[in-house]
Amino acid sequence: MTATRAIPTNRYAIQLAIFIAFGGFLFGYDIGVISGCLIMPDFVRRFGQVDENGQHFLSSSRQSIITSLLSAGTFVGALAQAFTSDRFGRRGSILIWAAVFTVGVTIQTATEFSIVQLTIGRFIAGLGVGALSAIVPLYNGETSPKALRGAMLVLYQLQIIIGIFLSYILDLATHNIKNSASWRVPVGLQLLLGLVLLSGVFFLPESPRHLLGTGRRAEARTVLATLNSVPEDDGLVDELVGELEFAINAENEGGKATWAECFSSRNNLWKRTLNGMMLQFIQQLNGQNFYYYYGDTFFQSAGTELSPYVIQVILGAVSVVGTVPALYLIESWGRRRSLLTGALMEAACSLIAGLVGHFTLAPTGTPKNLLTKRNKQGGDTLIAFAVLHVFSFSIFWGPTPWVYLGESFPLRVRPKSIALGSATNWLWNFLLSFFAPRIAVRIGPLILLIFFGMLLFGYVYVYLFIPETRGLTLEEVDEMYRAGIKPWHSADWKPHLGEEAHQRALKELEQQGDEKRSSPISD
Repeated sequence: MTATRAIPTNRYAIQLAIFIAFGGFLFGYDIGVISGCLIMPDFVRRFGQVDENGQHFLSSSRQSIITSLLSAGTFVGALAQAFTSDRFGRRGSILIWAAVFTVGVTIQTATEFSIVQLTIGRFIAGLGVGALSAIVPLYNGETSPKALRGAMLVLYQLQIIIGIFLSYILDLATHNIKNSASWRVPVGLQLLLGLVLLSGVFFLPESPRHLLGTGRRAEARTVLATLNSVPEDDGLVDELVGELEFAINAENEGGKATWAECFSSRNNLWKRTLNGMMLQFIQQLNGQNFYYYYGDTFFQSAGTELSPYVIQVILGAVSVVGTVPALYLIESWGRRRSLLTGALMEAACSLIAGLVGHFTLAPTGTPKNLLTKRNKQGGDTLIAFAVLHVFSFSIFWGPTPWVYLGESFPLRVRPKSIALGSATNWLWNFLLSFFAPRIAVRIGPLILLIFFGMLLFGYVYVYLFIPETRGLTLEEVDEMYRAGIKPWHSADWKPHLGEEAHQRALKELEQQGDEKRSSPISD
């Protein structure tokens, strides 16, 4: 053992988290890019139909197929990664699903006129996107230092938003091109993104918690030393290995985990899995996605002449700006306070926007020259609160459910529980995109009152059931749940297991030192 301790740093762990969060960029870009392609003339000509006047159009049913096949793939992929994460490790699973995504993008980009080929490519790419949406929080949660884990997981959401934003910018830049480059360029760029993630095969380490959980202690020591930027024989590595082994052994009593165990009463796993799924469910019904779908309608009601592409870019830019403060607030405010504040702010925006829109907006399709001053003022008010809603979501409810999902489960069921949470997100994303347009046609802006009610429900749910996990190791989060701490008291709770493991590791190190000093020295 070295005589003096090296000074640990988090530099490498932070660089690793930034790179792996690139999976979120890929996720966001793939979601955002297709919306602009659906109205590009060359795309419509190739994959649409011809009406009685000889004009090409893309029917709502075909649009639904093209978009929903991705959601179907993401749902399957989010669940399937639980098997690969346990069987091949976190690192191997990331590389497998990045390759699957790249294959799907290749199929899409190579399509000439076949909507079947296009949708198959969308489904395969969706498998990769859905799997990565679960693996990235899993991997980041297991490799990030506890003091920075929240911020590192927020990076994932930030990368998603940046991916969506840049896809909107590229759609805006290429939509006037007269040939297939208008959509092949933004779609095909994903090939580069997939290859960037695949390059991780050359330097991505395996999760040290997974290595210890599968009996690969020597490899775990090497990874922990690298993540903390200290020599492998430094005492800090011995302490970390001892603490993790102690906690993992406590978690893993009972043998191999099953899917049913995610909902068992053991260590309150049913509550933790339900919390992860409920936060993803509430996140999707916050209402922010509705603004993305119908933002152009609201802007037109205010008398603006902005194109749908520009409107998307505006909302995307607001989302990026809003996610940046979350990097600080997730650790300074904590998870509970962020969710509670966000629920109230977004609920107020939904209520005001819904009522103002219902009572002041002109009917859809009203010519601009017939809009009254009241119509325009109402539209301006609705737009202002729509932007504030998207901004608030980006700070609070956008990143926090993913942070919570990445840090709430013991090692034995972590891939499965995170898979269930991610799959819930994708299921409700699909249902919202399928049903919201039909509801909006019937009740217009009053649909925002549905989101208002869901946000109030979200506030109550978070207050009663979501504990504070800021500043705790993953093993200490497990201890808190097993101790049955009430969520409203969780912010003041102090863990004991981590300290016990730390003292035990130190004691073992002292015993090893005593044995070395007392052993005879041979010539």
